[in-house]
Amino acid sequence: MSDHHARAVYVIVRGIVQGVGFRYYTVSQAGARGIVGWVRNRPDGAVEALVEGTSDAVDGMLEWLARGPSSAVVRDLYSQERTPEGHRSFEIRY
Repeated sequence: MSDHHARAVYVIVRGIVQGVGFRYYTVSQAGARGIVGWVRNRPDGAVEALVEGTSDAVDGMLEWLARGPSSAVVRDLYSQERTPEGHRSFEIRY
């Protein structure tokens, strides 16, 4: 695994996070930070994501996910370190 994808974190974001463009803003933020992985809505109303990148980029992404876009209300963020999977892009999964 290259240093570029040295860290991966699985995240669940709870609150008012569906129907507010959260996934699309996440894609934009990931692109700006060089993050790869995915984001998707969960049936329980939360959003989940896997973010991979340098440690600094992942930290920045986690900080943003804890706030979300201005249209969202993030009430809880769960994160768990994972083994990087080597994603090549960041995508919305359905």
